[in-house]
Amino acid sequence: MQHADVDSCTFAGPADGESALKEARDIKVSNCTFALRYPLWHVIDYSVDSITMEETCRAPIWYARHGVLENCDIRGVKAVRECEDIKIKNSTIDSVEFGWKCIGLSLENVTITSEYIFFDSKNVSLSHVDMKGKYSFQYVDGLTIESCELDTKDAFWHSKNVVVKDSVVKGEYLGWFSENVTLINCRIIGTQPFCYCKNLKLVNCTMEGCDLSFEYSEVEADVRGRIESVKNPKSGIITCDEVGEIISGDTVMECTGKVQIR
Repeated sequence: MQHADVDSCTFAGPADGESALKEARDIKVSNCTFALRYPLWHVIDYSVDSITMEETCRAPIWYARHGVLENCDIRGVKAVRECEDIKIKNSTIDSVEFGWKCIGLSLENVTITSEYIFFDSKNVSLSHVDMKGKYSFQYVDGLTIESCELDTKDAFWHSKNVVVKDSVVKGEYLGWFSENVTLINCRIIGTQPFCYCKNLKLVNCTMEGCDLSFEYSEVEADVRGRIESVKNPKSGIITCDEVGEIISGDTVMECTGKVQIR
């Protein structure tokens, strides 16, 4: 299919049906419902508006390039994988594995629930996104997040080149083994954040319930308020108003990081 408008259609039927619009070019899809698997594979130059992808719509968007999705309800498992240049706006997403191995993926005004999200993707941007997940942004390279609320778990593991602004980041073991991560004006919540990090920066952030923070990390941090505890930072200076405990010694590497009370 090429140079086509697909409007007010329902793609449903036998449970093994698949690939409704595979390899389409230059299409506009609007006001449609998809209940079969693999509907938009290898699609190039497409726009999608006001569509629903049911739970039975498995792996709905793979290997697609140059697309815009607006006002969508996406519930199919493993949505959006190995895609390039995809913009998603004003939509709701519930997909266990979302946004894997993509390049140039952006979300704006999106509510998303996903256990494994944005795995091994590059050049990802989020703006005004409300996200609930578990293992988020692992191995991502090139990530910007602004004005978002992230309720997650092991976020940013092994991620590189990340900037997070004006956001709430709630999780456990945030940012371990990451590199070149900067958080600005953020509220950080959760146990044992930011261990084994390289070139970690916190600017005008707050930390809640953050114990055993910064272990073996290269860090420059400006924290407003209290940090529950800091353990063996590898290097750099952590500035805060109050710290519950500074834990040092019994290290496996040289640690010269300092905690400075404002």
